[in-house]
Amino acid sequence: MLRSALTTVFQVLTLLAAPTLACAQATPTPNRVDGYGTPATTAPSPPNPSNHGETEINILSSYYAQEGDHGAVEGGRGTQQLTDFTPTIILNVPLDSATRVSANLGVDYYASASTDRIDQVLSTPSSSDTRYHLDLGYSRQLADKRTIVGVGGGFSKEYDYLSGNITASWARASADGNRELSAAAQVFFDRATLILPAELRQGRGGDHGSGFDTRQSYNLNLVYSQVLTQRLQAAVSTELVAQNGLLSTPFHRVYFRETGGALGTAKTELLPRQRLKYPVGLRLNYYATDLVQLRGYYRFYNDNFGIRAHTLELETPLKVTPFFVLYPFYRYHTQTAATYFAPYLEHSVTDEYYTSDYDLANFSANKLGLGLRYSPVYGIGRFKTPFGGQVAKFKALDLRYAHYRQSTGLTANLISADLSFTLP
Repeated sequence: MLRSALTTVFQVLTLLAAPTLACAQATPTPNRVDGYGTPATTAPSPPNPSNHGETEINILSSYYAQEGDHGAVEGGRGTQQLTDFTPTIILNVPLDSATRVSANLGVDYYASASTDRIDQVLSTPSSSDTRYHLDLGYSRQLADKRTIVGVGGGFSKEYDYLSGNITASWARASADGNRELSAAAQVFFDRATLILPAELRQGRGGDHGSGFDTRQSYNLNLVYSQVLTQRLQAAVSTELVAQNGLLSTPFHRVYFRETGGALGTAKTELLPRQRLKYPVGLRLNYYATDLVQLRGYYRFYNDNFGIRAHTLELETPLKVTPFFVLYPFYRYHTQTAATYFAPYLEHSVTDEYYTSDYDLANFSANKLGLGLRYSPVYGIGRFKTPFGGQVAKFKALDLRYAHYRQSTGLTANLISADLSFTLP
């Protein structure tokens, strides 16, 4: 019974982590591999419908700010200043004892000094944008009580980008509850307005330069989790990604050594139109005592752009009181450069593909932070809602701060909050 309970805790913590990560994302950057500042690519497993009886509401928000001097808009030498604010609401509603529906609705507002240089004029419309997103899901526990299936879909919209997705998921636990295998597949259909740098629009027509382009992304996430002992759990995962279509960012400039740094000699970034990603991860959770946990995660990443990466994450939740938990965390990431990357003025005009986007450069990065969670047994407070006088419970509060630093000089700070509520 204890092993079964530990398995349930492990699954719940995994599900709770997904919206927290989602709220910390910035505007879509399809080239990024370190998982920082990019949207989640695979839908999490569906919530367990057996946890019926209460509607769960999570109100999340985060504020992200970064600084750097290798902006890709100016060929790898300009500002990378960016701020991003992301309020999000996640609903999880039981329809009956076996079925749940969920909704994830949010706004992503960012202001970027780097994209402001698309026209080489400060305070242009490209200096900020707002992304709206909505995802809906349906999950059902089958008659065997061990299998959960789910389907869903969603979309996101910003000024120059429209994305839609559909997803399906399946999870099955063993009879004793000590093992689980889950699979989630997701397909994205993206359409982007090709906004070119101002000096490259001549003769192209239109306000932006060259119309529209599309991209399709196919993701498959597989996770096998196992309770090894009463204190130790492990999970092995892989997330396979295949992308076709536009993988370049059309307003990223590249300058070449033969022509120098004059503004008119730049070309727009050019990358292959197909990318394959195949990371493998290992997660370990160790319950050292009733008051201390140790959580570790390692991921190896590889793709056909020539990038190899290693990521290590450590988190140590410390139960200060029965209802108050502090959890310091640390993340280390290192990667090799993409085959197509070179800094400012180091590409040749004879190169078939070229980019000076430092997200594809060789770098290492450290992220260090602290979180706190307050979750009394009977909740933090109760209040009446305008919906038929129902009483809602303010269940838990989660706050996090993180500082991020790359070897390229980029630094960032992130503050996020998660307020959890339930309705009977």
